[in-house]
Amino acid sequence: MKHRAVKRRSVVLGLGATAGVAAVGGIALSAQASNGTSTSSSSDTGSLSFDPDAYTKLTTTVTDTAGDEHSVTYHFWKAITYVAKPVDAAYQSLNVSVPVEIDGTAVDASDAPILFANSVGGYMPSSVADATGIGAGGMGGGMGGGAPGGAPSTSASASASASATAPGANGNTNATGGALAVNQLLALAAGYVVVEPGARGRTLKNSAGEYYGVAPAAIVDLKAAVRYVRANKGVIPGDTDRIVSAGTSAGGALSSLLGASGDSPLYAEYLKELGAADASDAIFATGAWCPITDLEHADGSYEWNWGANALSTGEQVDQTVSKTLRSQFAEYQAGLKLRGLNGFGTLNARNYDEYLVEQYLEPSATAYLTALSDSARATYLAANTFITWKNGKATFSWADFLTHVGARKKNTPAFDAFDLSAGENNEFGKGTVISRHFTAYSLKNDTTGLTAKRLDSDVPEMLRLMNPMYFLADKPNEGRSKHWWIRLGTKDSDTSLTVSANIAAAANGLGDDVDHLYYWDEGHGANTDPGDFIAWIAKVTGHKAKAGAKVEK
Repeated sequence: MKHRAVKRRSVVLGLGATAGVAAVGGIALSAQASNGTSTSSSSDTGSLSFDPDAYTKLTTTVTDTAGDEHSVTYHFWKAITYVAKPVDAAYQSLNVSVPVEIDGTAVDASDAPILFANSVGGYMPSSVADATGIGAGGMGGGMGGGAPGGAPSTSASASASASATAPGANGNTNATGGALAVNQLLALAAGYVVVEPGARGRTLKNSAGEYYGVAPAAIVDLKAAVRYVRANKGVIPGDTDRIVSAGTSAGGALSSLLGASGDSPLYAEYLKELGAADASDAIFATGAWCPITDLEHADGSYEWNWGANALSTGEQVDQTVSKTLRSQFAEYQAGLKLRGLNGFGTLNARNYDEYLVEQYLEPSATAYLTALSDSARATYLAANTFITWKNGKATFSWADFLTHVGARKKNTPAFDAFDLSAGENNEFGKGTVISRHFTAYSLKNDTTGLTAKRLDSDVPEMLRLMNPMYFLADKPNEGRSKHWWIRLGTKDSDTSLTVSANIAAAANGLGDDVDHLYYWDEGHGANTDPGDFIAWIAKVTGHKAKAGAKVEK
């Protein structure tokens, strides 16, 4: 038996961050671990069998969203390589956390839902190899250096390094994937199994100068991790038919893509190359926060949404470029032929502002204001006179909403930069080429000296492999997730508000269960209702908790 010594760490999930505590999505997180020897239970290279005895026993104190503390003892499996032929095991590994006792009561998690939570941000590499417990994984190698914490690579050709000079490495990374640690911790306290996968990312470069984490590496890795879990059904605790993904920003994009593309044959060759398990990579439900996705159309949707807003410097972006991109969005949106929720009708560039206001923004403001005390509400309304508050409902115009949000986050084009400086340009790099254009418009207007008239021949395939809309709108995928939890802050100008709304409309149009709302006055990476997400998992999976923490209803 390989059971390890018990360790205790304290994790507080509550409101009101104190000094030295990182505030994440409105939730304060603090963690302290006792000193002890860190242990690893990585599976041998080439073996895809889960060792049920190779865990460390840990105890954590979790304060739930109601303010109640819970003592959770769990088994923790660390850095398990999930493919037989890893390119870099420091990233292609996962951690598993299984609750065994909550508040002194034994817990049987053998049939519990499995939260599959990635910590990817900015399409950067993410590793769990150095984690000492649940929720401690995150981006690695983003600012130079190899595998995080000196974690070894099992590939002789990898020799991992990440370039701090890669596009977006020092900015515009949307690197908030780790914000979902609150979800992992609350899930554990609710009696769920939590799987945290690492994945390769765009800045990883081997000794030959080749970028080995660019598209489609991250989604292929996450699919391989799902396959590993499902291949070990009955050995890994939890219901492998009830896997629920979660991710934020680029991690939200990957979570939605994972949900949309389940069992698609388009990835078969890539998975075979890694030696992924021969199992399904379909998941049951999807949780996506502020997904940065649909990248080939992201510049147009961004300008449609934020084109009239100035930069933080007060300067306006190039309005000729903005207008051209808005026209591209109009053409794209018309071609989707998506119908809005609640009988709104077909969404297009002329009515999408009305749809966002009625379906999402006014209800978001109404919920926010309703939750305030009378005096706090009066103060807020006095400071935000663009809102009309009548009969317990907030109303306002789209133009006034844009003024309220203020400065846009990104210049134009926001994602396929003319000078190849965006992180997304790096995401579509290839071989020793650090960055590439992925839209014809930006290639035509390239400012780096490129003379090519057409995009590289493999770019269309990469775009399909990285876009959930391909599997929801273009060619609906039967293996997709049928349950969708989607969240975005109303002040999130890292992306367009239409991106998540299109995902929701596409899924809803296919008959899927969609729970989509916007957080009022919140920015990128917000997660203000984590308790509701945990309760939603129980609802859609039909799970009846036998013990655990309280969650919001």
